[in-house]
This record gives sequence, C-alpha cells and structure tokens, in this order.
Amino acid sequence: MLDFIARRLIAIVPVLTVVAIFVFLMLRLTPGDPAAVIAGDNATSDQIAQIREKLGLDLPIWTQFGIWIGDMLHGNFGESFFFKKTVVELIQQRLEPTLALSVCTLILAVSTAVPLGVIAAYRQGSMVDRVVMAMSVLGFSLPTFVIGYCLIYIFAIELGWLPVQGYTRIGADFGGFIEHMVLPSITLGAVYVALIARITRASVLEVLNEDYIRTARAKGLSNRVVLMRHALRNAAVPILTVIGIGIALLIGGAVVTESVYGLPGLGRLTIEAVLSRDFPTIQAVILLFSVVYVLINLLIDIGYTLVDPRIRY
Repeated sequence: MLDFIARRLIAIVPVLTVVAIFVFLMLRLTPGDPAAVIAGDNATSDQIAQIREKLGLDLPIWTQFGIWIGDMLHGNFGESFFFKKTVVELIQQRLEPTLALSVCTLILAVSTAVPLGVIAAYRQGSMVDRVVMAMSVLGFSLPTFVIGYCLIYIFAIELGWLPVQGYTRIGADFGGFIEHMVLPSITLGAVYVALIARITRASVLEVLNEDYIRTARAKGLSNRVVLMRHALRNAAVPILTVIGIGIALLIGGAVVTESVYGLPGLGRLTIEAVLSRDFPTIQAVILLFSVVYVLINLLIDIGYTLVDPRIRY
C-alpha cells in the first residue's frame, strides 16, 4: 500500500507539469493584455509598455515560464496583477468559503443520493423509483445558475426564510453559517445528487441479483440488513468512483455558485482574475484545484480497500 501511495504521489508531478504548461500557454496565447486592463481606457501605448515591462510580460514566453516555475519551486506563486497582494495571501483569504461550500455540498449530496439510490433499486419500477429517476434527469438538465436563481426567488425573496447572498464564518456565528450555506449547497449539490443516485441505483440493482443476496434473505435477515450490510457494501466501489469523479463537478460548479450567491471563495476569485487577466492568480488557483482533485481521487482509491477486502495494491 505504501508503495502504491508513493507511486501515485510521484505521478502528480508530471500531471501538474502538463497542467502548468497548458494553463500558462493558454493565458498567454489568448487575446487580451493585462497591462492594458491595469492601465485603463485612457492610457497611452507608452504607459502600457511600461506596465508590461514592470510585470515581465515583454520577455519571451519561455523565459516567463522559466521564471514562474523557478519562483514556484521556491514557494513564490507571484503577486496578483489586480489585487496587489501575493497569490498565497489571496488564496488563504478565499479558501475557507470554498472549503465550507464543498464540504457541506459533499455531505448533503452523499447523505441524500445514496439512500435515494438504494430505495429506488429496492423498489424498482415503483412510483418511488420513477420519482427518483425523474429528479435525477431534472438535476442533470438544469444549469447550476438556473437552480440557484430559482431557489433564491422562492426561499429568499418570496418566503424570506434564508439570506440571498453573503458568507458568515463558522467560528463567528454557526447559525448564520448554516443559513448562508443551505441554498448554495443545494444548488451545487443538485447535479451531484443526480449523478450519485443514478450510479447507486444501477450498482445496487446489479448486486441484488447475486446469489449471496438470495442466501441472506433465505436466512431470514431483514431487508434493511440485506440492503445496507450486503448489497450496498458490495456495490460501494462504483459509488466511490463516481464520488471521486464528481469532485470535478464541485470544483467547476463552485465558480458559478459562488458568483450567484456572492460567496468570497476561490471560485469567485477565479472569475475576478479571469476578467482582469490576472495571470498569477489564475495559474495558482487552477494548480491548486488540480492538486486537490488528484489527491481526492487517491483517497478514493485507498477507500476501495476498506469496502472491498479483495482489492489490494
């Protein structure tokens, strides 16, 4: 197991290298000049040229890449063009809301989708099964921002139950934190719930036809024990896989959700950095998302051994 983990951690290096090269070239080769954005509409060409020289944007592209990689290896991710702070400081300020949103969404999605999928599989063809599948299709079909605006209109504007936008730190006011997290978590988790519920239903349905399930029922075990201890555990590997894959949905959806609800997280920071052509910030945030995605998938792979003792690395 330790050898497997070590190999996977080493494999992160080439993955991040490819991501770094792709992001760096994509930002430099797409139209738009951050120096012009910083200088403003009334700036002269000489003023823009001075800003480009100050930021190092007048250097050859491979020279810029070498300087960026060298600084990054020393823990220096650069200074934001737009916010005039170090990128590390920006990420530290914006990390908590994104982390809170992701954890709340993950807990909500898994605790909702897995039971729904199991029930739908157990009652295959019933009204419950049809409703769960219809909700899954609806969750896949509606864009995240549409779900968000509908929830805001119903629960924040019409009913006045929950706040529209903003964020409260969990240490400052736990009740306020929960109130501000409910709508964003439901919005971001809608697609995630649909995905996990469908995979859970399909996996459990496949397992319910196995001989050991019929044997467990013949022994007189209750349906709850058969479903949870025998069926769900043996169907857990595909479910864990889709949970890991769904992390990408959380990362991508956080950008939209944080913009809709005004959460000062990394997703909103990414939007602001893209609009202002803030190269250092965009590069650092995308690399951070890549590292998180790779590490979570590593944890999912390790989790396979916990639910299925037959799997060994």
